[in-house]
This record gives sequence, structure tokens and C-alpha cells, in this order.
Amino acid sequence: MKELWCGLDWATRTHAVCVVDEDGQIRARFEVPNTGKSFAGLIKRLSKLKVTGVGIERVDGPLVEAMLEAGLAVHVIAPSMLKAVRTRYGAAGAKSDPGDAFVLADLLRTDHHRLAPLVPDGPATKALRALTRTRKDLVQARVALTNQLEAQLHVCFPGAVGLFADLHSAVAAAFLRRYPTASRAARLTEARLAGFLRRISYCGRTPVDELLRRIREAPAATLGAEEDEARAACVLALVDAIQTCQGRARELEAEVVERLEVHADASIFTSLPRAGRGVRAASLLAEIGDVRERFPDAESLIALAGAAPVTRASGKHRSVNFRWACDKKLRQAVVDFADDSRHASPWAADIYGRAVDRGCTHPHAVRILARAWLRVIWRCWQDRAPYDVTKHRGAVMLQAA
Repeated sequence: MKELWCGLDWATRTHAVCVVDEDGQIRARFEVPNTGKSFAGLIKRLSKLKVTGVGIERVDGPLVEAMLEAGLAVHVIAPSMLKAVRTRYGAAGAKSDPGDAFVLADLLRTDHHRLAPLVPDGPATKALRALTRTRKDLVQARVALTNQLEAQLHVCFPGAVGLFADLHSAVAAAFLRRYPTASRAARLTEARLAGFLRRISYCGRTPVDELLRRIREAPAATLGAEEDEARAACVLALVDAIQTCQGRARELEAEVVERLEVHADASIFTSLPRAGRGVRAASLLAEIGDVRERFPDAESLIALAGAAPVTRASGKHRSVNFRWACDKKLRQAVVDFADDSRHASPWAADIYGRAVDRGCTHPHAVRILARAWLRVIWRCWQDRAPYDVTKHRGAVMLQAA
């Protein structure tokens, strides 16, 4: 029997499916509506055809999970790879969903030995990944809303901008709910402001008279009564949205800490300098995963994290460029950890310092440090052992020097 290869072009409404044999001839072509009820029928049909593997651009989602649970070999083909190969089948590079399904199937037929099948992480790791990513989305939403609030205040209450350390703090939220515009704060006296701050448990880091001086010396907001009311409503809405995002992010953070403590690989990542026992360690664990076979060597992990540059050489021309094709979430988690680790690890500080001395910018130096840390993390991860500075040869040699 000839081997059959399937290409599945995922879409929001309809999935295009194409099955080719080992000679590249189309054996089946159909479309499947994107509904949960259709997955069983699709999997049954692919199982009946006895396809050797399925090529798809997505790495997750209900459809991918259903195919993996059914025992189908799923191979992830990056969109950039599909775009580059598309011209093999037509000089114009035309794109269509059925056409992409055929290209995925035929590419898998010819290059399946280069594309490792997808191996899913364990349930505990998937749960951590969902929690850490959603928390990060909430934090980003809170930052965006805070920027919008600051823009509103520049128009209706310039004195409130910079009045407190953070616009998203509980003290700033309580103050803006009481005084959303400059007109509402026009009659503030030192005694009234002191009483209000006492009631909301203000820490008193900045004296009351200094706060009142900042409000009075700020540029005046010249708004009509109707616009002033509208601006006040906007400020109150933004304050409530910011506090909601912040509250939900804190709830998810508590859930992350709770789940991290019972994860089998928690000790590996919580032992790293400045990784802590919270979101940072959980993000590293969640983005790297728990499938050791996925990264047979440290270089494969470094490449996926975007910490290794791309070298292009042709004739006398040679250039080293930034790696754009990578797992952006993994890169962000690793770079965040590496940047902070240099404040706790002399070895990390030395690598970062030498990179800066060579003329590297801060982001470039942090990526160099991230590449060095990924080799250490990969070794600990493969050995299932916590990080031990006394066994870290680079750190020991630096200390002995």
C-alpha cells in the first residue's frame, strides 16, 4: 500500500483538507466546517484512509488536540516555510485554501524526514501555559488602558498626571474616582486632601502640601461643562477597567503560583537566579514545556527562542542578522529572565558586561546572555536537576579567577 499524506489548511469557518499519495497524486480533497461536531468525522475519515501524517500550520487548538488524541502524527509547518514553498507549484505564487492544503500535504510527503511530529506537553504544563499567557494579556491590556487614561487626564486634569507613582495603583484609582477632572478638584484644600488620603490609607511618601502644589501649578484644563462631564465619565470608565484587569491578573498569578508548586519540573526553574517561585519561573517552564525529545540539543532550543542570530553567506558576502522566525513568547520569557538574572549572578553580569564592552546594545547583550543561560537551562532540564551554582563550570571558574 502506498503511504498517504494529509495537508490541512486551518481556517475560522472551514478547513480545507487534501490527501496525496507517495507519488504526489491527489487521493482525496474535501472541506470540513469548523465546528466541534465535525472533528470526529474528520478524524474517522483520516483514520480510515490510514494517512501517515498530517501537515498543519497551527501548533495548538481543539482540532490539533483531537488529532493527537486519536493517535495521528501531526507535523507543524511554519507559515513562512509554506510561503516560501508555494512558488514551487506556480510562478505567480497564487494562494487559496485548497491550494495551501495540497502544498502542505505534498511538502510533508517530500520533507517529512525534516519535520518532527508534534508531541503534546502534559496537562499540568498546558494549564500553566494558559494561565501565564492569559495573565500577560491582562497586564498588556492594563498597560494600554493606563496609557489611554493618561491621555484623557492630559486633557481634563493635567495635575493628576504623575501625582502618584502609578496611575494603576489603588490610591490613584480612589483619587480619580473622587476627582476625575480638574473642575472637581478645584476646591481642594490641604485639610480636605489630607483627610481624604488618610481615609484611603495613603502611605504618605509625598507630603500633602507637595501633592496640592502639583495640582494647582499644573496647566489649566479649559473645558465646557458638557465636555467636562463627558471626560469625567471616560476617566471613571477607564479607572474601573484598569482595576478589573489588575484584579483578574492578580487572581491568575495566585493560581499560577499554586499550580507551579506541584509541577514535576518546578524545582528546575525556581532554582534559577531571580526566577522566583511565581510567574517568571512558570513562564519559562510553560514555554519550554516538558517534552525532552522536542529539543535533542541546546542549539535547537536556542534557535526556537530566537537567541541565536541567522548567518547568511554567499561568495564573499557574509552577514549575521537578527532571528525573526522564532517562538516570540518563549523569547520574551527567556529575555525577561536573563535581563534580571545579571543582578543576582556574577557569571551572568560578566557575560552581559563583556558584551556591552564589545559595543553591543542592551537588547543584543541580553540576547547573548539569554543564549548562554539556555545552554545551562537545557542541561538542567534534560537531567531533571535544579540549578546548582557549584556545578556550573563557568560560574565556578569566574569565582576562582
